[in-house]
Amino acid sequence: MTADGLVEARDLTKVFPMPARAVTALSGVSLRIDPGDYVAVSGPSGCGKSTLLHLLGCVEPPTGGSLRFEGREVTALSDAERSRLRLLRIGFIFQRFFLLPMLTAWENVELPQGEAGVPRAERRRRTAELLAYVGLTDRADHRPAQLSGGEMQRVAIARALANRPALLLADEPTGELDEASGRQIADLLDRVHDDGSAVVVVTHDLELARRAGRWLRMRDGAIQPDGEPPR
Repeated sequence: MTADGLVEARDLTKVFPMPARAVTALSGVSLRIDPGDYVAVSGPSGCGKSTLLHLLGCVEPPTGGSLRFEGREVTALSDAERSRLRLLRIGFIFQRFFLLPMLTAWENVELPQGEAGVPRAERRRRTAELLAYVGLTDRADHRPAQLSGGEMQRVAIARALANRPALLLADEPTGELDEASGRQIADLLDRVHDDGSAVVVVTHDLELARRAGRWLRMRDGAIQPDGEPPR
């Protein structure tokens, strides 16, 4: 645990201007995430879960409130500084994978390392290590269309870990998968957490939510008192 926490959000709001009327997606959200935390966020569709994840991941700035990442006020950073922070310190996993279809599994995992300026020899070593970590060494030369849904999500996890992020954010990572593949992904997220990354997962999957150390419920853009996932 650090004095400042890994992420500290205070009174975050997010308002989206719309032609008819502004939509408030987040309203006064405050939370702290420490190194090594495993947090599940659940709630009905449209309650603000994905918006919260986007703000925690520095994808877009809040309309109001404070967001600090490793002691730095994110709202004070330039777009370029936020992009660099995302690249080096935050990993993202999405429901629909978002792998680049023209690249192989190897190339998808290697790409963010190249963007970070990692030397070629180190990129090759790290990519081989990560594909082995997710059990896909023998699929390194396959493009996404040649992989199953579960395999694509494992490549996406390897890509998210490429630059050794302090925080891994997952948005419905089992939502497109069958039960067996979903369990594999949940096991892999457990392993990522056990290996030291903080993990925040947005999910409707109660099996996945039960694995987290903390459970946050959202409703109407606000976090309800947190507690244990339903058993």
